[in-house]
Amino acid sequence: MKILYGVQGTGNGHITRARAMAKAFAARPDAEVDYVFSGRDKHKYFDMDPFGDYASFRGLTFRHKAGKISPTATIKSNKLLRLLQDVKNLSVADYDLVVTDFEPITAWAGKLARKPVIGVGHQYAFRHKIPKKGDSWAANTVMNMFAPVSLGLGLHWHHFGAPILPPIADTNDADQEIEPDKILVYLGFEAPDKVIDMLSQISGYRFFYYGEFEKAHTQGSIHFRPLSRDGFQRDLATASGVICNAGFELASEALELGKKLLVKPLFGQMEQLSNAQALKELQLGSVMQKLDASVVEDWLANQPNVKIHYPNVAGAIVNWLLNGEWTDATRLELCQMLWSGVHTADIDNYSKIEQLAVG
Repeated sequence: MKILYGVQGTGNGHITRARAMAKAFAARPDAEVDYVFSGRDKHKYFDMDPFGDYASFRGLTFRHKAGKISPTATIKSNKLLRLLQDVKNLSVADYDLVVTDFEPITAWAGKLARKPVIGVGHQYAFRHKIPKKGDSWAANTVMNMFAPVSLGLGLHWHHFGAPILPPIADTNDADQEIEPDKILVYLGFEAPDKVIDMLSQISGYRFFYYGEFEKAHTQGSIHFRPLSRDGFQRDLATASGVICNAGFELASEALELGKKLLVKPLFGQMEQLSNAQALKELQLGSVMQKLDASVVEDWLANQPNVKIHYPNVAGAIVNWLLNGEWTDATRLELCQMLWSGVHTADIDNYSKIEQLAVG
């Protein structure tokens, strides 16, 4: 089967998820996959070897400043005419299937060519009744129309009684010795000077702060690290906790590895506000509304660790895609199979699926 796979490149979470999917596709000789990325300049991608000779487009993205969406800058930076031209020029005629992780160019090209388009990603869970915060008619319209699909495989930390799949958490399975005073920090939407000021006020811990830094260096208890998939995974494996924005993929990896979790949502973005709300309702992590050293200290002292085992979701999705039966009924079967393989010793009945139904 020949597949065109589109990935939203604005955040690293989409790319992390796509790496797991690429690994699963590579294990299937009957799959031929071409990858398309959009949302950032091509030179800003890193560790992209799993995707081979991938294509890159400008696409659509959002602009932020100091932890908040900047609507004016977002509107100015996005070129709608360029997007429409890219959709028109992207040929999907030779593909059997288009898969999109909330990537608009491949989704719209597939839709206009009347190709089957399957969505795989967290955003497709928002089509169901899940915890939401900051939603509005405009936000829901964008969520539904940004990258339209024939059928969506939404991912979330719980199914909420809907046909939603568990997260794709591609972590290192090897047991690593945990360093209790080591905390991984990834706050890409926050002003670095504000993050440094907050972390500098906290004693007794070492903070491994990943961001767009030129080189690794140390300043007091803060260990600055440039963006690197391998380095990030090593530090994540040995850290006892994670402080991050309220994106989906890193939080999922933290839960898979049993790390205590503190998130700071990006204000103005429904997805992150809703993710923070879901983490609170599910008792999987803590939330801070603004950068606050006292909140971090309370979290360090009181937040329990929650460890959740997720099955091989990426492999199961690839098998489902290549089977060629993309219906509500087979999606439900996939959901039930995967949730039956989710378990945790920390929360009773976490993955209970008796109420799971098509909706």
